Amino acid sequence: MTYIPPIADMRFVLSSLAGLDELNELPGFEDATPDLVDQVLEEAGKLAANVIAPLNVLGDRSPPALENGVVRMPAPFKDAYAQYRDGGWNSVPFDPEFGGQGLPWAVGMAVQEMWQSACVSFSLCPLLNQGAVEALEAHASPEQKAAFLPKLVTGEWTGTMNLTEPQAGSDVGAVRTKAVPDPAHGNGTYRISGQKIYITYGEHDLAENIIHLVLARTPDAPAGTRGISLFAVPKYLANGAGVPGHRNDLRCVSLEHKLGIHASPTCVMAFGDTEGAVGYLIGEENQGMRQMFTMMNNARLSVGLQGVAMAERAYQAALAYARDRVQGKAITDPSAAAVPIIRHPDVRRMLLDMKAQTEASRALTYFIGAHVDLARRHPDQGRRQNAQLLVDLLTPVVKAWSTDLGVEVASTGIQVHGGMGYVEETGAAQHLRDARIAPIYEGTNGIQAADLVFRKVLRDGGEAARGFLSLVRQAGIEAMASAPGDDCALIGRRLKDAVDALEAATAWLVPKGKSDPAEVAAVAVPYLQLFGVVAGGFMMA
Repeated sequence: MTYIPPIADMRFVLSSLAGLDELNELPGFEDATPDLVDQVLEEAGKLAANVIAPLNVLGDRSPPALENGVVRMPAPFKDAYAQYRDGGWNSVPFDPEFGGQGLPWAVGMAVQEMWQSACVSFSLCPLLNQGAVEALEAHASPEQKAAFLPKLVTGEWTGTMNLTEPQAGSDVGAVRTKAVPDPAHGNGTYRISGQKIYITYGEHDLAENIIHLVLARTPDAPAGTRGISLFAVPKYLANGAGVPGHRNDLRCVSLEHKLGIHASPTCVMAFGDTEGAVGYLIGEENQGMRQMFTMMNNARLSVGLQGVAMAERAYQAALAYARDRVQGKAITDPSAAAVPIIRHPDVRRMLLDMKAQTEASRALTYFIGAHVDLARRHPDQGRRQNAQLLVDLLTPVVKAWSTDLGVEVASTGIQVHGGMGYVEETGAAQHLRDARIAPIYEGTNGIQAADLVFRKVLRDGGEAARGFLSLVRQAGIEAMASAPGDDCALIGRRLKDAVDALEAATAWLVPKGKSDPAEVAAVAVPYLQLFGVVAGGFMMA
């Protein structure tokens, strides 16, 4: 059940695929030298392996408890979070203006992968906080940023996303939570009332305050997604000195009992049961959908990274077991003594498959993380725009393809363990249970496929998709053709076959989207899977 951070693999991807040298030249990233990044990875690896990884089994077997509206986390989680917070790890990718370290998002993703592999239940608290910080940085007023961001960036406070309601599910336009103006408390202040479900870390005792970002409707809001607004609703209202004081009118009424991620408190939250919870409008009314996507796009990349992280943890467990478990004779020498099962060709096939899928999804995720940095900071406007196009196009692929692989690799890990994988003592089953949520939350993978097809491919007539395929042909296929060795030539030919298939599928998709959108929707998931195979294959090439 140990976890060894794959720092050598992370370093290789950051330097050879994510382009760390180029990121180091971007404005604000001058200090992100390879030596500094190595130090960051090494120290993060120590915390992940020695402090956070031991929480994984403990939290699975002794989950948080709800007591009189307060969620009590297991004591070791509180100690681990304090070390995480005091070590400055929450602030790695954030703006120095608010106390962040200002490192590239690509580096932040490598660090985040370690928390997720070590204990995905623990990592969900920083993940949701990260989305809240991103939304407030992009849309909050200067006064709101000053009030919330410094402590959210340090991790002294944590943030949540409150989107889903019992009757709405993924249909955000059906949200009913109400927000009524409360001028007595100042302009931009509202009273929030309603219920939200599936709120990750909606209540806990790891931090002194929780800032809930809540989607709600104002009295005169139009129907559907056009009438949604975003509000910051603190658990504790700050006093004049900015210190948490009076308890706001919100509470956790129950915890969900889940298949996996047992140590992550998934809360049913009630807002405004008495006088109404005090909330502060972020930006303007009826702009909540646009603001929500700032949170969601950030979270979708991080959830895609969860697929990578869970695959890595499952692969490490399967590899260790296969090296130790002695069973059966080697097929090449049946007269010899029994051998470790890693000597059996089918077990080797499974392990190699797990390894290749994990490495491909990691590479693609870091690659897109680097393009987030390029889109935000590159001095050339054209480069920024092209980088953002690639981020927009491949974010649903990263989220869906990587999380599907996380489940597949974890399932294969059980198969490598054989019967011992199906019992809880080995831990292989927990990896599958924990990984299974990732294709569901932050937009199911079917929603990601629809987003890819209808918003990213059809909206511009396939231009962005064709641009990506051109990149793969130039930087992948042509490079393989000119590289020495038969292996590179073979990789290039196989990659060309895959690109040709995706190009043909895209050529079919674009006109069909106008004539028969239902048929396009029916093949959206296979299309996304093909896109992921091509993108991952490009990274491996």
